[in-house]
Amino acid sequence: MAPAVRIQYRSAIVGGDRMVMTRGGLAEGADATHFGFSTVPLGDKQGLVDEVFHKVAGRYDLMNDMMSGGLHRLWKNELVSMLDPRPGERRAWRHLDVAGGTGDVAFRIVDALERRVRRRGGRLDRAAAEVTILDINGDMLGVGRERAVKRYGADSVLDFVQANAESLPLEAASLDSITIAFGIRNVPRIDAALGEFYRALRRGGRFLCLEFAPMDTPGLDRVYEAFSFHVIPRIGQIVAGDAEPYRYLVESIQRFPRPEAFAAMIARAGFQRASFKPLTGGIVNIHSGWKL
Repeated sequence: MAPAVRIQYRSAIVGGDRMVMTRGGLAEGADATHFGFSTVPLGDKQGLVDEVFHKVAGRYDLMNDMMSGGLHRLWKNELVSMLDPRPGERRAWRHLDVAGGTGDVAFRIVDALERRVRRRGGRLDRAAAEVTILDINGDMLGVGRERAVKRYGADSVLDFVQANAESLPLEAASLDSITIAFGIRNVPRIDAALGEFYRALRRGGRFLCLEFAPMDTPGLDRVYEAFSFHVIPRIGQIVAGDAEPYRYLVESIQRFPRPEAFAAMIARAGFQRASFKPLTGGIVNIHSGWKL
C-alpha cells in the first residue's frame, strides 16, 4: 500500500484551465485523479486514502471536531432529521450508511428508530429495521464494531460490511435509503459510487450526502482557508502526532465540486429531485436525491 505522503506537484495552464500534475507529469484525466492537491494514478488513490484513515481511525471523531469546531455533531443530527428513519411494519426498513465505519451517523439513525419504537411500547429488532455500516477501511469498522457492542450489546439491528462504495455487495432495489457523511470526496470514482447507490435503492428510496464544500463566500473564505490550511494540520500534529492526514483532508475539500456541480452529478446518476441544503454559511451541504 502506498504511503500517505504529500506529493509535490507542478502546474500547467492548458486551454485556460489549471491542470495539476505530479512530478512525473501525469495530468488528471481518465487514468488519473486528485489526491488532495496532487494528481495520482486513479488506481493508487484508494490505497492512499486507506492509509490516511488507518492513521486517524482511533481519533476520527476528534478529527471531525477539529475540522468543524464540533459543528459536525449538529450537521449529522440534521442529516438524520432529514432522513426521518421509520421502522417498517410489514417488512424491515433497510438502510445503508456508506463510509460510516465508526458508526457516528448510523448510531444516530438507530437511536431515532428506537425512540419511535419505544413511543409505541415496542422494542427495536430486525423485523422492524436493518442498518448496515459499509466502509472500505477495516480499521474504521473495527472502531465502529467496538462502540456498537458497548452501546447496544451484541444483539442489535446493526451490521458491518467491509466493501467498496464503487461496487456494493448488495442486490438491486434492496434498500430504502442510503447516507454518506464526509466520505464521498474520498471515493476515487464518484460517478461509479453514485450509480451503485441508485442501483441498490428501491423505488421511492432516498440518497442523502453530507459533505464539506469549497468556501467562496467573500470574507468568510479567507478566514476558512486560514483555519483549514494553517490551524488544522498543526492541531493534527499536536493531537495525533501527524499533520499529513489532516492536510490531505483539508485539501480534498478544496478539490471537491461546488454544490451545484455535485447536485448535477447526482442527477446524472439517475436520481430525481436532486437538491442540496447549505448549512453554516455553506461550509457543508446536505445533498438529496430520490429514486422515483
